[in-house]
Amino acid sequence: MRILAIAILFLLTHTLMAQEKGNCPPSPDTVFAVRVTREIPLDARRAAPEWTSAAPVSFCADWQGRNPDHARQTEVRVLWTPETLYLRFECRYRELFVFEDSEPGGRRNHLWDRDVAEAFLQPDPSRPRYYREFEVSPNGMWIDLDIFPGGDGSSPADLKSGMQRSVWLDHDQHTWTAELAIPMKALTANFDPKAVWRANFFRVEGNKEPRFYSAWRPTTTPEPNFHVPEAFGKLRFAEEIKKK
Repeated sequence: MRILAIAILFLLTHTLMAQEKGNCPPSPDTVFAVRVTREIPLDARRAAPEWTSAAPVSFCADWQGRNPDHARQTEVRVLWTPETLYLRFECRYRELFVFEDSEPGGRRNHLWDRDVAEAFLQPDPSRPRYYREFEVSPNGMWIDLDIFPGGDGSSPADLKSGMQRSVWLDHDQHTWTAELAIPMKALTANFDPKAVWRANFFRVEGNKEPRFYSAWRPTTTPEPNFHVPEAFGKLRFAEEIKKK
């Protein structure tokens, strides 16, 4: 009986692991930012009610669109006011790898060498090699970068955007959540909600290779590379959704 019980437990464990690594739900190539009527407080643990009005995009496959892993799924929601762009990442994880040191304000150079969620935002698609990069870690460290011609991110400049963040880590549920508030003036000098931006969202988990690199819109490069602006999806700005 004991051998039978062990065999059943083994099969159940492997069945659950196979289900976790099943196909990711399909995700559209456009994310909609929903307008809100106030500047919302950041609270990653207790989301403001406005977040429910924004439909998420989700992803759990790697940067090539392969090897899906539901235990590392990411959901991203976007809100906006004329002054601020808000991002909320809800991240499932298998293991955590974070830096323990940062600058006094939480900024950490080379943050991407540990676990991060990333947003690449391109307000002006007519300049395909110019975009902004924002990263946040499960323990609240961050970095923001100005990416310019060259397009590979090898020599970015500090953006100093004034981004604010809130992070909540739930060890029991193996999830971490981050909310970002990015001043619109750090993204574009003349915000036009009718404009269609380009954007992409990413996750990295692990502190040494092979690491898990996942992407909303796959970059399909031979080696992991997020700096492929031609692969970015679309970011559209929607008006406030009226609740019935």
